[in-house]
This record gives sequence, C-alpha cells and structure tokens, in this order.
Amino acid sequence: MAEIFDRDTLLDLTVNVIPLGIILFFVAAFVILDPFSSLDFYGRVLQMGLLAFPFVALAILTYVSGKAIAGDEKQSKVFFQGQATMEDAKTKHEVEEAIEAEIAGDAEAASDGEATEGGDADEADGADDTDEADGADADAAADD
Repeated sequence: MAEIFDRDTLLDLTVNVIPLGIILFFVAAFVILDPFSSLDFYGRVLQMGLLAFPFVALAILTYVSGKAIAGDEKQSKVFFQGQATMEDAKTKHEVEEAIEAEIAGDAEAASDGEATEGGDADEADGADDTDEADGADADAAADD
C-alpha cells in the first residue's frame, strides 16, 4: 500500500479515515457498554447493520478515491499549492527533474574536476611550450 499511497495522498484521505474511526468507536461502545439492552436479536442486527454498512461503504470509497488521487497525480500536471493559476508556473515533476539534473550535474562536475585538474595544468603547460616553439621557429625563419 505504500507504493500506491504517498504521504500527500494519505493526508488527503484523512477526511475519510477519521469518520471510520468514529464508527469503530461506536461499534465498540455499543458492544461493550450495551446501552440498548432491551433490544431483541433483530434490533441488535439492525443497530450493528446501521453502523457496519456505512463503515464498509466509506472504507471502499476511501480506497477507490485514494487510488484515483494517486493515479491522477501520476498522469496529470501537479502544481505546488497556490501556483496552479499562475502563469509560467512549473509543475512538481519539472521542479523535481531540475533538482535531480542539478544534483547529477554537480556530482559529475565534481568527479570531472578532480580527475582532470592535474591534466588541465599539463595541457596548459604543453600548449604554452608549443606556442613558444612555434614562435621561435617563426623568428628563425624571419631571420633567414
């Protein structure tokens, strides 16, 4: 279930989970305390049925709506709070991709910088030597 419902989806579903808890509280209270002891068997079945049916219906509704919310977040654009109507607002997925690319770029630049730092210095020295040698050859040719 952790794969289907992330933290935000579970937060959205708390509006249904709280009434489920309340119904369970009343089922436990009516079974333990038995405030309606004068009810016969059919009255007791009706009492528990009036609690059990909404509990089962709300549990199914909560699961189905949770799957719909989680599925919709994966298929459509998800904006940060208050930014859905703003122009040029980036979606949550675009921002996450940019952050991941930046982290990957920083890690790649750090590994390239360590590996080529010494090599760049050697190449720069070699380039200067080549320029000086070409300049000396050019001076010698000019003297002839």
